[in-house]
Formats: sequence, C-alpha cells, structure tokens
Amino acid sequence: MDEINAKLLEQIKNSISETIKVKKIGIAFSGGVDSTLISKICSDMNYDVTLLTIGFPESHDILFAKQVNKFLKYSHHILEIDSDTFESISSKIHQTIKTDNLSWNENCIAFYYVSKLAKNLDLDTVITANGIDELFCGYNAYREAFSGGESQINEVMLAKLDNELKMMKAVNLIASEFGVKILQPLLSQKFIDYAKTVPLSEKIHDSEDLFRKHIIRKLAREVNVPELSCTKRKKALQYGSKIHKALLKTR
Repeated sequence: MDEINAKLLEQIKNSISETIKVKKIGIAFSGGVDSTLISKICSDMNYDVTLLTIGFPESHDILFAKQVNKFLKYSHHILEIDSDTFESISSKIHQTIKTDNLSWNENCIAFYYVSKLAKNLDLDTVITANGIDELFCGYNAYREAFSGGESQINEVMLAKLDNELKMMKAVNLIASEFGVKILQPLLSQKFIDYAKTVPLSEKIHDSEDLFRKHIIRKLAREVNVPELSCTKRKKALQYGSKIHKALLKTR
C-alpha cells in the first residue's frame, strides 16, 4: 500500500475508533463502495458488524447489497418498505423535521426504516459512510465545478459538508424514536481537516470523470472490498431504495 493510501486508512481507523465506543454495530449498507469500505474496515477492526439494507421490494439497493454480501458473508438484514404505510410514515417525518427539502425528507425516511430495522435487531448504534461523497468529490456537482478550478470545488465541498452535517441532525431526530443513534465517523472535524489535505487529483480527474473518489476506490481494493463495489458508480440512497420515486407519487 502506498503512503497516501496508508495514511487514509489510518485516518479512517482513527476516526472510527474515536467515534464508535460500542463493539456491536449496525452499518447502513447499499453495497456501494463507501458503505462496503466502512463495513470491511470496521469488521477488520473487530467490531461486531451487522449490515442493514432497506428499500422497496426488488429495489436496486436490496438486490445489489445481497450480491456484494455473497463475497463478504457478514450478518445481513433487510427491511422491505411496505407501500401501504409509506405515505403516512413519510407525512409524519415531514411534520417532524419541518422542511420541504426533498433530499432531507428522503434521507430521513430512509433512516427511519434503517433505525426500525436496527431496533428489531437490538442494535442501538448505526454507522454510515456519510462524508465520503462530500470530501472525495463523489457528487456530479464536483464535475460541474471542475472547470472553475480548485476554489470552486472547495466552495461546493463546504456547501455539501454544511448541508450534510445539518441533515444528519434531522436524521438522528427521526432515529431517536427507536432509541437508535446514527453515527458518521467520516464527518468528524478531525477527518474533515485531514481529507481536505488530500490532493484533488486523488479525488477527481476532470469534468468527464464519472467515477470520482479514486483514492477511496483504490483503498477499497487494497483492503479486499469486492471488485463489483470498487467499480460501482454512485447511486444515492433515495434512488437505490426507490424512496424518491415513491415519495414523488405522494405529492
């Protein structure tokens, strides 16, 4: 492993150990490179890992997560969203978080189901990989900002981080109904400060870069994340679970 990847792995491990104080954890798991990487590292650090996947029946995330876990062979539980109760639950969440921001509502709905699944399994701590997309140029917005140079990319990053940190407070408000805490080790200030020092060329190559997060994908290979995860293009939780599609139908 080269020096830059070794440093990244060390920083991720430090952030995990500083953030997660219990050994038995659930991990919000889609099978994508971010959630699979954090699952693999937590398992390698001897955490008792249970993968938690939610979505409508036959949704992308459920099918892909199952496929990836054929390689990992971790404890894996799936909660299929019931169409009959979805509208009332999404309405209740909207009233609780009091915002019309579609992404916030979709993520809070997703983590409502993740938290419900965790509680059913007697898990009170759930880990997410939130922060990777923000810090390592995972979003298409970074491609769009690329022509404006590093300063414009940094502006996008600051806005994305600010939104994510605020949104995860709303997510935890929803999760608290089940007595569950949603933790994001890769959104700790220490990890954010480190990630900002990683050269931009390790994150995104140009405005046509459809994969991005190159250093993350490289590290994933180094720690034996299945190749189908390492090469998986981003599909946001609300799309992979079909929550976005279902929520639009209720509006």
